[in-house]
Amino acid sequence: MSAGLWQLLVAVSAFLAKAAAQETGAAPMVPALFVFGDSLLDSGNNNNLASLAKANYLPYGIDFAAGPTGRFCNGYTIVDELAELLGLPLVPAYSEASGSSQQLLQGVNYASAAAGILDESGGNFVGRIPFNQQIQNFESTVAQIAGSAGGTSAAASIVSRSIVFVGLGSNDYLNNYIMANYETRRHYTPQQFADLLVIQYASQLTRLFKAGARRFVVAGVGSMGCIPTILARSAEGRCSEEVDQLVAPFNAGVRGMLDGLNAGLPGATFTYLDNFRLFKLMLAHPASYGKIARAQQNSENVLLVACMAWPLMNKGCVRAGFDVVDRGCCGIGRNGGQMTCLPFMPPCADRERYLFWDAYHPTAAVNVIMARQAFDGASDVVSPVNVRRLAQL
Repeated sequence: MSAGLWQLLVAVSAFLAKAAAQETGAAPMVPALFVFGDSLLDSGNNNNLASLAKANYLPYGIDFAAGPTGRFCNGYTIVDELAELLGLPLVPAYSEASGSSQQLLQGVNYASAAAGILDESGGNFVGRIPFNQQIQNFESTVAQIAGSAGGTSAAASIVSRSIVFVGLGSNDYLNNYIMANYETRRHYTPQQFADLLVIQYASQLTRLFKAGARRFVVAGVGSMGCIPTILARSAEGRCSEEVDQLVAPFNAGVRGMLDGLNAGLPGATFTYLDNFRLFKLMLAHPASYGKIARAQQNSENVLLVACMAWPLMNKGCVRAGFDVVDRGCCGIGRNGGQMTCLPFMPPCADRERYLFWDAYHPTAAVNVIMARQAFDGASDVVSPVNVRRLAQL
């Protein structure tokens, strides 16, 4: 089967799943979605922190129904789309939901911009909630659920059947290892640093298991060598293969580590989302992925998916795709990456044609693709099972 046909089938399958859930009011596939991560997933936890990493101002959220919420994007994050595919409401930020036990029952987002696997990562941004603290917040949530759901057994049942999405590691590189004011690179080779991160990560994921989580989606670190802030460091705006090679041993180590956890933790399933591969594919074939993204965001009928994938089938189809892959939609300087999106700065008008929203983060159109690949993708992207299968276990 060709790559284009497989992309189409994934798009159609995810589209139908989401449409069916919305139109029939079907029960969610899982009780809840719990999210851990950094600015790629943050939905507002940094808003009230003394932090330089915030996105609670326009034009962030310009395409999100509630406007600026603290999401580092123009619209949906990966986990927003994933929640809808699972039949759940968008999960609230922990900073908003922690005072209400009822809000916690369908999931919580603990992600914090600038957070890392290591507590010290992201320190240049001052306030942030590292993964260790996010886990502690989750442990408090489980206790709150027990108090409102009828005891520890009821809470254990809810948590064990829920999906846990974890996406960390980017800041351990961008805002630690390759930062000039950190000593890390002088003390560790890339392989040694990857090993350090993976050992810590395994301990943290095991802690989530001990708190009751059983169904995990762990995203690798995406391709960072072509993000606008890295492109802007080159006078020619070239991608940095060196940066991508830095994260390669980490991603390989995480895959092996998850295999070990699957074998060693009874009742747990850890699935790996290869968003590095996905983003490389989008960079290599931007028009193809853009066509599918536009089709997915139009909920009128599934025929539009085929129309966008094969425009020659219908004279009324408009050929569209990701046309801009080397600059942020909202940013300043070379490649829109020398300074990220500032308050009330006018963004680009045709956001669906851009891979990057700002100097660091993808657009909502990219996030939708990532989520739908996680939900229904093949084993070369998400393994050993995709999220749909994980939810059915």
